[in-house]
Amino acid sequence: MGPGEIYLILCLSAFLAGLLNSIAGGGTLLTFPPLAAILDPALANATSTVALLPGSFAGAIGYRRELGQCWRFTLRMLTPCVIGGGIGAWLVGYAPNVFANLVPWLILTAAVLFLVQGPVNRWIKKYTKDQDNSDDINRKYYTKYLIVMLFQFFVALYGGYFGAGIGILMLSSLGYMNIGNIHNMNAVKTFLAAAINTSSVLIFVWNDMVVWKYAIPMALAAIVGGYCGARFARLLSPHVVRIIVIVIAFVLTVYYFAKYYFINI
Repeated sequence: MGPGEIYLILCLSAFLAGLLNSIAGGGTLLTFPPLAAILDPALANATSTVALLPGSFAGAIGYRRELGQCWRFTLRMLTPCVIGGGIGAWLVGYAPNVFANLVPWLILTAAVLFLVQGPVNRWIKKYTKDQDNSDDINRKYYTKYLIVMLFQFFVALYGGYFGAGIGILMLSSLGYMNIGNIHNMNAVKTFLAAAINTSSVLIFVWNDMVVWKYAIPMALAAIVGGYCGARFARLLSPHVVRIIVIVIAFVLTVYYFAKYYFINI
């Protein structure tokens, strides 16, 4: 395969990854395999992360209206994202197999959580409404908030380490915080993914793990994909986007179970 064909495949994968990340997540699934075919896995992981970072910011810009509606919550989640992402990126060089066998179970758990969000949220609202003590209601909310923040730290840790499926993982928890419909959740998820990747990229660049001749053209393609994905998702009804996210989540689940337990993909 010639250099032109290699760049074409890499840029196409980055464009589609940017598109996918803006809608649900899982873009790394598209960029990591072609890079791993020509690079060491650690270098492929770092280069993929750098390539997809601008696309995440482009997606966040595409969701700027929805992001503005829940910016306070988003800012509160930045700290666990930055810390977790940095630690996860650091682990790449020191503990390469930590998350390998956990990936399919993480994605499956996230897919199920996202699937049952509707009935669980209705139960939570009904249960909260039945409580007369406002202090009790506030205590329950802040307990849930702290749990989501802790969950976000571990998502960021995993995201800095590898990152495939972090969008699904985040959406599974954001749905329980009542920050709005799926478009609001996607806006927060896209921005926080950018924060996680920024922290990771700083570590990867510091450790000289990025192959820039591939990362730069892929980043340009991911920018276009990320912005187009956000604009496209906003045109769809929240119900349709939820269905797309659920389908992607379970497709990723099947892929990773097959990869790690059945066949070598």
